[in-house]
Amino acid sequence: MSEFVIGIDLGTSAVKVLLVGRDGRIAAEASREYPLSSPRPGWSEQRPEDWVEATLAALGELSAAPGLPQGWTVEGMSFSGQMHGLVLLGDDLKPLRPAILWNDTRTTAQCREIERILGTRLHDITRNPALEGFTLPKLLWVREQEPETFAQARVFVLPKDYVRLRLTGELHMDLSDAAGTLLLDVPNRRWSSEVLQALDLGAELCPPLVESTGQTGTLLPELAERTGLSGQLRVYAGGADNACGAIGAGILQEGEALCSIGTSGVLLSYEGEQDRDYGGRVHFFNHGAPGAFYSMGVTLGAGYSMSWFKRVMGGADYSELLDGAGDVPPGSGGLLFAPYLAGERTPYADADIRGSFIGLDGSHRREHLARAVMEGITFSLNDTLTIYREAGRDIRSIVSIGGGAKNPDWLQIQADLFGLPVTALENEQGPGLGAAMLAAAGSGWFPDLASCAAAFVRRGRTYEPRPEAAASYRELYPLYRQVYEATRSLSAGLGRFRAGLAQG
Repeated sequence: MSEFVIGIDLGTSAVKVLLVGRDGRIAAEASREYPLSSPRPGWSEQRPEDWVEATLAALGELSAAPGLPQGWTVEGMSFSGQMHGLVLLGDDLKPLRPAILWNDTRTTAQCREIERILGTRLHDITRNPALEGFTLPKLLWVREQEPETFAQARVFVLPKDYVRLRLTGELHMDLSDAAGTLLLDVPNRRWSSEVLQALDLGAELCPPLVESTGQTGTLLPELAERTGLSGQLRVYAGGADNACGAIGAGILQEGEALCSIGTSGVLLSYEGEQDRDYGGRVHFFNHGAPGAFYSMGVTLGAGYSMSWFKRVMGGADYSELLDGAGDVPPGSGGLLFAPYLAGERTPYADADIRGSFIGLDGSHRREHLARAVMEGITFSLNDTLTIYREAGRDIRSIVSIGGGAKNPDWLQIQADLFGLPVTALENEQGPGLGAAMLAAAGSGWFPDLASCAAAFVRRGRTYEPRPEAAASYRELYPLYRQVYEATRSLSAGLGRFRAGLAQG
């Protein structure tokens, strides 16, 4: 009999489901998209019911996939989910309003209020700053702007938790996702009564906490029939997308880091100690691996910068767009690119800074600009690696996933610029594989996630830093670091100019 687990990755634009065997190989996959709404500038919302319907449709397609062995069974199912999104539920556990997503920026005033009330205690307890993307500011916004809706609220959950609730009838939140709410006492792994009391929020708003590998019910019989899956299918809590991405890349021990370049970019490190303090310069969250933590810095305009460059260059495919960039020496002929097209998160937390090319002259061609964009994104991610090094961290190797791992030249740039070996994966499936691994560990296939990673994660080619190129980047990096301060007032002035044009 062939046994499988299912990993469900609930992203911002689509849900992807994977059917994974005991050997870690993908037997089938399916996905469904859903819309995103922006009722006002800076707002980002989705209908939670769209997530549920898309997930059920994808599961039905998965179970009907051709070529599955006779008598196959699913042992368990788990989730990866987009972080921070507020799903506010009433007494009937149905949403009271559309979900407010991680990329919604309406809550600046609430962030300043949180800082005013809690001061340094916010970082002491939650290990993170008050940013618009987190869940707590969204709760305060609803309380202030939609008091009738807030008065009906029984509990809040995050996106994947709502889908799991609809699939099982059970209400839970895992620690790795709860860490992104600004309501969790991260070191002590419990909801913070101090934060709740300081902001006059009832503890009953917070759902029961569980480890990512904890069982959270079974698939409801009527949904088992609808999707063609067993009604006794055990469902496990799952984790935040970044935690699951780290698990799916095998980042489960000290000294290893993950470079993930999607729309935004992440440089993430496994943390075995709860008392390591970066002074709020990077995020610090509970991991999906029980008892562990991870830290990460974020580049807001990582893959977004590359997709912007593709668009302004006429929409050529990426192989054509980047052709020849690998032949350009480090430094792109004296050209720097700052990838601040959407502001920046780490290390500046500045929503107003904007991107720039520095050093552009008539000798530069398309391949120089293409390499400069790759280098600029990598320089920004190196800001997080610099924070780790300044804190005494011994990062010895990096696994690269996402768009930055699809181009060999970019992988070599990462190795040269980071000054570390950079490894790509043979079977990259991102957070969905991490979710499947949580189901496999929860189902008892392996004694722990590290053992599961040894079977599921297949690492490919490793790119070693080249001494001469690495030396060039060590010389260039201090110049890149000057771009932010040199352009900050220019960005602010141009922002005021654009705002005036919009009003006029």
